[in-house]
Amino acid sequence: MPELPEVEVVRAGLAPAVIGATITSVEVFDERALTRHTAGVVDFVDRLEGVSITAASRRGKFLWLPLATPGYALTAHLGMSGQMLLRVPNAPAERHERIRIGVEHPSHGRLAVVFADQRTFGSLAVDALVLDGSDSVPMQVQHIARDPLDAEFDDAAFIAAVRRRSSAIKRILLDQTVISGIGNIYADESLWAARIHPETDGRALSAQAVRRLLNEARLVLHKALAEGGTSFDAQYVNVNGEAGYFAHSLNAYGRGGQSCPRCGGEIRRAAFMNRSSHYCPRCQRRRRVGG
Repeated sequence: MPELPEVEVVRAGLAPAVIGATITSVEVFDERALTRHTAGVVDFVDRLEGVSITAASRRGKFLWLPLATPGYALTAHLGMSGQMLLRVPNAPAERHERIRIGVEHPSHGRLAVVFADQRTFGSLAVDALVLDGSDSVPMQVQHIARDPLDAEFDDAAFIAAVRRRSSAIKRILLDQTVISGIGNIYADESLWAARIHPETDGRALSAQAVRRLLNEARLVLHKALAEGGTSFDAQYVNVNGEAGYFAHSLNAYGRGGQSCPRCGGEIRRAAFMNRSSHYCPRCQRRRRVGG
């Protein structure tokens, strides 16, 4: 599933092409791409055509384009395989194309914003905006916590939240109501960098250890952003269809059976929440409560 760096790369790529643009046409080829827009296709089209886009925003794995219609935004969740692609007008249909939105920008002219999704778990919607602190976020996003790269992320509140939980620290990292934007890949990488076993209870960690983990998570995310996100297959691409390269920099994730780059021990792959964890049992020792 795309994580914070992948979604931010998409947002940053869309921004210059859509901010200030007017939506000229909306074509919905698969209604499954509107599962989050319960009012249906006709309402979705009517709310967008002729309306200008005023910004491009993101929180966690959600991105949204606020509209000139006060209090509303075109909201996207990429699911497991969703892509937002920029194409020239009349470009051939993309494989797994679900929705095509034509826009006209005062500087860039006409473009098409294509939503393609192989597994159909992603969705677009026109959603009402609500206030969350100093931000306006779609209603579908208001339960999502700020991510660690957000200027208003509260480090102290996060540390306290982790230390009062008996859940495994990796499970906490994946809880988007506690901290957003971190999925399986970057959780493994952040925990490896902080030398923390993924199954360590949150309450077994010191404030210093949680702070170290948070700092390492930020470094991992910044590095992934600089390299365009992680790409293991053609589904994880930017708006131009180009894959990221952070997969070449992974220290733990996907390296089960290989040597730990830090200590030389063998990276272990273990089942975790219907997916896998990757960690080094030699330099990521599991701490027990009171131990």
